[in-house]
Amino acid sequence: MPNRTVIVEPRRPFREQGVERNEVMFVRSGILCKYKADGSGRRQIVALRFEGEVILPRLTVAGYGIQAIVRSDVMIGLADDFHRIVDAHSELYRFFWSRIQRDEAITYEWLVNCGRRDSTARVAHLLCETAARRGINGDERMTNPFTQQQIADITGQTSVNVNRVFADLERQGLIRREGRQIRFDDWAEMQRVASFQPGYLE
Repeated sequence: MPNRTVIVEPRRPFREQGVERNEVMFVRSGILCKYKADGSGRRQIVALRFEGEVILPRLTVAGYGIQAIVRSDVMIGLADDFHRIVDAHSELYRFFWSRIQRDEAITYEWLVNCGRRDSTARVAHLLCETAARRGINGDERMTNPFTQQQIADITGQTSVNVNRVFADLERQGLIRREGRQIRFDDWAEMQRVASFQPGYLE
């Protein structure tokens, strides 16, 4: 598919919400996020796209903006080219339909996370999901890609509260931080605290 590759720098607007989005984006490296802002400009990150994941074209005006969490390498193609290829290959249609269903399952999990889990469980769940989506098991170290403000924007908290949660996770012996590196010292207990069951990511 014809495309162009762009480098998206973090924490700068890349695509604004409220405009038509006749393009498809494949994340080659890095992490993109979808976000929405309320009437006072406060931001909520509503979805993440990791390496190998896609942001599909919109048939209507996009109600979300797009930013990079970290410096990201993104392939961008036109929606018309994408639709022509998918229409010609039914196996691609089935593949992208399965990806849409997976994204839907992640959205439901995030709704529960922000709506029902306590502060500690919200952050623990995000860390567990991030590890799983990056193919990292609980015995490996993970580079934390997020700032505390980004975690706050994902989990519906303040950055001050996120800082307290990280300190609490360390006090409980669930994680150990070395700069941006996180080691899960008790992966099974971390998943229990987060109510994390990875089946929704399949």
